[in-house]
Amino acid sequence: MIVIIGSINMDLVLRVPRMPLPGETITGGQFRTIPGGKGANQAVACARLSADDVKVAMVACLGDDAFGTELRAALRKDGIDDSHVATIAGTASGIASILVDDNGQNSIVLASGANAELSPAHIDAARDMIGQARIVVLQLESPLPTVIHAIKLAHALGKTVVLNPAPAQTLPTELLGQIDYLVPNEIEAAMLAGMPASGIENDEQIAAVISKLRAAGSTNVLVTLGEKGVYAALESGSEHFSAQAVKAVDTTAAGDTFIGGFVAALAEGRSEADAIALGQRAAAISVARVGAQTSIPSRREVAD
Repeated sequence: MIVIIGSINMDLVLRVPRMPLPGETITGGQFRTIPGGKGANQAVACARLSADDVKVAMVACLGDDAFGTELRAALRKDGIDDSHVATIAGTASGIASILVDDNGQNSIVLASGANAELSPAHIDAARDMIGQARIVVLQLESPLPTVIHAIKLAHALGKTVVLNPAPAQTLPTELLGQIDYLVPNEIEAAMLAGMPASGIENDEQIAAVISKLRAAGSTNVLVTLGEKGVYAALESGSEHFSAQAVKAVDTTAAGDTFIGGFVAALAEGRSEADAIALGQRAAAISVARVGAQTSIPSRREVAD
């Protein structure tokens, strides 16, 4: 089993020719509402990219609104166990306002809504389910005390812990030693290492950032670099995995899709290199499509 602990949002997506300047009003194009949230995206990616016998479950919170109903239905459609997805009375579901420009790049503003209500008590209530998991996946769109509590519990139960530290924020140093796979992008990696993100332009600089993270306790670090691929520093050694060349239409959820493929392969007992390759193939398909969960491919589409 794979358990994802994290956020569920409704994405309010607007296509724009370019990102507006401060104080500027521009006319956009197509508007869509699409299920999203980093936690739910990663859960959907795990479910679609896993073997048929791998169960995927989620621990999260939704509001008691129309978006909450729609978002829960989306999880169930992909066969995700939502028994520990709580509905919070009198609270709106989380939303993300997303602008996507003609180059496929995005700009995102979050309103946490019910995601802010995910508490250590919710984690404790799901202890038995977490105990059945092989891998536990987390992000940082949930309250940090809850994320810390969940990581400590999963680590204590002997689970493989995967953390996508996004949106980037400072983490307690001692927490890094309880994470089996830290998967940031280059900006998040630099922030965690206390280094300027603007200075990361080549493998040598990425290696310096990773060196700091590993010195702080991170055993395995995978830095996702978008079109530049993935730099992986693992116990078995370090390697730069080049990305597949693809015309990006919308990069929303590309990182989540990569994590889903990576985790799905690990859950099957495949090698780390194979897991990275599966994640990259899935992400390459996702960026050629529009939206978050609407862009995530199935395992059948991602040929081994």
